[in-house]
Amino acid sequence: MQGLHIIADLYNCPKGNYLVSADALRQLCVQACQTARLSILGQHFYQFDSFDQVQAGGATGAVVLAESHLAIHTWPERDGATLDIYVCNVSGDNSPRAEELYASLIAALKPADVLVKRIWRGKELPIKVAA
Repeated sequence: MQGLHIIADLYNCPKGNYLVSADALRQLCVQACQTARLSILGQHFYQFDSFDQVQAGGATGAVVLAESHLAIHTWPERDGATLDIYVCNVSGDNSPRAEELYASLIAALKPADVLVKRIWRGKELPIKVAA
């Protein structure tokens, strides 16, 4: 399926709830998907135990979308996170929605440095209708 896949590594994010709280991360991601007008089918987030006696554990989560998915993973011990956003274009070009979702998450996580790749996936194929 054709669509935009955004893969990003976020570095030097400020300390805060989003890096160490699965609940805060879930709220951020769900709200960002809703704001981008993407269709949430389900979501699951997990809180990791503390990295050591001082540093809180990170969080990981995924939001399954009718358009595809958002996956996010945080590493508070490294002040970082990774994002994986993929939206496919069955009924129209959802690339602007993927970009809006990405921008919203970057604005919230506030990384000082980002490595990002945008990949256009798939080739145009006709929709096959059952006879």
